[in-house]
Amino acid sequence: MEKELEALGGVLENPDHPFVAILGGAKITGKIEVIDNLLPVVDKLLIGGGMANTFFKAKGYEVGESLVEDEALGIAEETLERGGDKLVLPVDVVIADAFEADADSQVVAADRVPGGWRIMDIGPETVKQFDAALRDARTVVWNGPMGVFEFDQFGDGTFALARLLAKLDAVTVIGGGDSAAAVQQSGLADEMSHISTGGGASLEFLEGKTLPGVAALDDR
Repeated sequence: MEKELEALGGVLENPDHPFVAILGGAKITGKIEVIDNLLPVVDKLLIGGGMANTFFKAKGYEVGESLVEDEALGIAEETLERGGDKLVLPVDVVIADAFEADADSQVVAADRVPGGWRIMDIGPETVKQFDAALRDARTVVWNGPMGVFEFDQFGDGTFALARLLAKLDAVTVIGGGDSAAAVQQSGLADEMSHISTGGGASLEFLEGKTLPGVAALDDR
């Protein structure tokens, strides 16, 4: 764990640019301090997973039955304003008519989610958009899956992202339990520079907090 966190620390203190951060997972509220800490230092911040839905609703998009943190809509609006062109949201999404592994699904534009449907993954055009944003990156930090990758048909976005990172000539740091699990599942773990399995500790480090173990290392 100490080595994992040292790797994260090195990336954040002196990253080679372009520096791209990718955040996914379910909720903004668990990662708002990460966003605040990363926005001033990254060249691009790519958003996916359930947390993107709250940004969509803040932009006035219809999101159907998608997971949304209504209490965080104000935070999302402020972040969109501060992030400007740095903040990259999905342009298309995979939606399902139920939160089930074998649900009917389709790909739609991010602002065209019909009632009764819910966002479950990023779409193929978003993967292309993220590919373009990552192509010249020299440093990449990724925390959080792009969709409900535990269900096979909604794991394409997360695994496509792992493949994009694997082919980069960049320092790639994967932080977080779900992201680490997805990269392991994809068979591409050996292609990444560092994988941190400590989800909570990784998030705190990305928030800019000094952890006791790392402080002890710094004092040696």
